[in-house]
Amino acid sequence: MNPARREPLLWLQLLGLAALPLEALLLILVLAGADPGPFPGFERLLAWALGALAPAVLFWRLPPDLWSLLLVQVPLRGRRSEQLRLSALQSALPLRIIAASGAALLLPLLWQLDASAGLAWAWSPLSASPRLVVLLVSVPLLALMQWQWHQLIQALWLFTRPEALVEETLPLTQAQAAESRLNLGLPLLLLPPLAIETGAARAERTREPQPEPEPEPKPEAEIEPASFPSSEESDAAAMPEASPEPGPTESAVPPETAEAASDEPLIDPAPPGEADADSTALIVDAGVAVSPEQPPEEHEGTNLDP
Repeated sequence: MNPARREPLLWLQLLGLAALPLEALLLILVLAGADPGPFPGFERLLAWALGALAPAVLFWRLPPDLWSLLLVQVPLRGRRSEQLRLSALQSALPLRIIAASGAALLLPLLWQLDASAGLAWAWSPLSASPRLVVLLVSVPLLALMQWQWHQLIQALWLFTRPEALVEETLPLTQAQAAESRLNLGLPLLLLPPLAIETGAARAERTREPQPEPEPEPKPEAEIEPASFPSSEESDAAAMPEASPEPGPTESAVPPETAEAASDEPLIDPAPPGEADADSTALIVDAGVAVSPEQPPEEHEGTNLDP
């Protein structure tokens, strides 16, 4: 993209298209303040020479700076390399010839405006003023129109330059810009470059992959209820499995319990009936499960005593 199109100050220079007609209207009101003298043609030539021809000669030697708005300008130390490169393109001969042609166009314009200025005498701010005063006031207006013409032509010229030509041009140094350009205004203007999106950049941005949309959450009716164990199953899983109790005929005496039982003190003998109960209670207290004694089996013979 042409660097000139990224400079906001060059776009402001295009306001000269609207400023030039307003300045011409103001020139009519000024010239309507006094009647033409005995030599109106000479007076018009004198005003044109002072207000248009003299500035045109000055602007040929020192072109108006691109980064100046007559009252304010971009300071030399704050100018970018692109701005200095565009300033170097002001030295092109076709551009200088087209800009200088504005002085030739102002002569017939001044002649026509002065001839028809009597129609606006009622709105003139210098009504009933001497002719010399009217001509002296019209001189700075002609110089301002010449300045606006130069700035407008330079901005249009730079907008039409190819980007390759701008990149190949060597930028001016700050010293050259100060000596070879007419810098008018206070150095208070600092404007950032414009960010203009080109068609290629816009197409490339549209081709970028778009992020995948997040899946929409399912409605509550479609969500399957989670299967949770019932209270009975959870209680059964939480309780430890009970070990099977030894049967009446099994002797489940661990060796540690047997040793602990052997260490118990001896108990006084008791009657036969009570001894069995006490020994059973003692073994139960010691944590030993012993099956009750069974009487010896009697062998029954074939011959039974009466």
